[in-house]
Amino acid sequence: MEEKLIALLTGLGAFVSYFGASVALLALFALAYAKVTPYREINLIANGNVAAASSYSGAILGFTIPLASAVSHSVGLLDMIIWGIVALVVQLAAFGVIRMIFPSIAQDIPNNQVSKGIFLGAISLVIGIINAACMTY
Repeated sequence: MEEKLIALLTGLGAFVSYFGASVALLALFALAYAKVTPYREINLIANGNVAAASSYSGAILGFTIPLASAVSHSVGLLDMIIWGIVALVVQLAAFGVIRMIFPSIAQDIPNNQVSKGIFLGAISLVIGIINAACMTY
């Protein structure tokens, strides 16, 4: 019985470490993404902007999917953190590419052009899925 309790507590420690690091990386991503975009998503979302909610939600999901892959495939906490940072950089780069394709997106999202917000969110999600799949090797 004592061995099972020790194993449980050891696993709980790993869970807390990985979960804490994941939440910290998610917060770092959310802040970095908000700094990279020329508009303030949280303020726009608070004011009912659907385009901002769609794009920001897609970006967060697009980051979280490869982060989850990094957690499940990493060989240690540092390995997971490194791959989490890779996922962060990939998502920021995806926004940069979309901004080059649609230069007006900096005005379209604040102007609540929902189609652009959904498109940006979907691209972020697609990039996240591909990113996660690439992390499995």
